[in-house]
Amino acid sequence: MADPIAVNPQHYRLVFENDRVRVLEYSDGPGDNTGTHSHPDSVMVTLSSFTRRLRSGGKEVDVQLQAAQARWLDAQEHSGTNTGETPTHCIFVELKEPRPDAPAADGHGSRLGPAAS
Repeated sequence: MADPIAVNPQHYRLVFENDRVRVLEYSDGPGDNTGTHSHPDSVMVTLSSFTRRLRSGGKEVDVQLQAAQARWLDAQEHSGTNTGETPTHCIFVELKEPRPDAPAADGHGSRLGPAAS
């Protein structure tokens, strides 16, 4: 797994960590990119409205989210680009205990990007 903080230290900041969760803050500006990194199963809380393009394993998905939403994020590996006109600002609550039936976090066979509900 490629740690988001190690790959993209200009965008990710550790907010809190214990033996069960890790909480990251993410921020970027229009046109900013992230290198390929991984997230375990997570809850993403949007602090701003934003538009992004996520890429993984030959797949691309455009994501447009409003501020003050909480979304589930399956374990995955991806890179991304802020394709909108506003900064991206969100919090990731990464779970350290994977689901017993969890697929590999390689972006293949799992949903890319956040779930709609």
